[in-house]
Amino acid sequence: MTTTLDSTTTHDTLLDEIADARAPWSTVVKAGDILTMIDLHGNQAVDTLLYAAHDHTVRYSAAATVTAQRNLFLTTGTVLRSDDSTPLMTIVADEVGNHDTVGGACSQESNTLRYGHHTQHQHACVENFLIEGAKWGLGKRDMVSNINFFMNVPVDADGTLGIVDGLSAPGKSLSLRAEIDTLVLVSNCPQINNPCNGFDPTSVRMVVTRP
Repeated sequence: MTTTLDSTTTHDTLLDEIADARAPWSTVVKAGDILTMIDLHGNQAVDTLLYAAHDHTVRYSAAATVTAQRNLFLTTGTVLRSDDSTPLMTIVADEVGNHDTVGGACSQESNTLRYGHHTQHQHACVENFLIEGAKWGLGKRDMVSNINFFMNVPVDADGTLGIVDGLSAPGKSLSLRAEIDTLVLVSNCPQINNPCNGFDPTSVRMVVTRP
């Protein structure tokens, strides 16, 4: 199957799947292939972790990524790096223009702390990461600070940050080119207590193509 992404480039489609609302998802994207995330309904946070497919100790580092680009937010041109600055993936297209790398992943513990004990039963991103990561031999020791694609976390001059309505809209997308074979681990965020998902978690589309 082929997909025409613009008037001059045709890509072979290797994978085209839906990450269900509130659910985990994962795949290995081979070096040179492109993963496109499509926010089908708009305002849906996609929590993401990256690992070298053949060595899971090489993993996404928020600190290395932010330091290298001297920008807290992610967009077209951002190289997503590991602790030793190994490039894992590069954002090659972005229809939103601003993605979070400091807000972290929701958990049952943080839900309880922030929103009250009545939320303790609610499913959260950390649980999604652990469930999906187990398929690849990953556990709690392998969890690091994650990327929140499509999530809007502005930072005030005094360092205060907040989670506010997203900048995305139905059909908006971003594309990531793998620089090495990369395991992409996703939690399609189930959070319903703040605006990161518009209080209504929805599905996203994941498409892997090869130029």
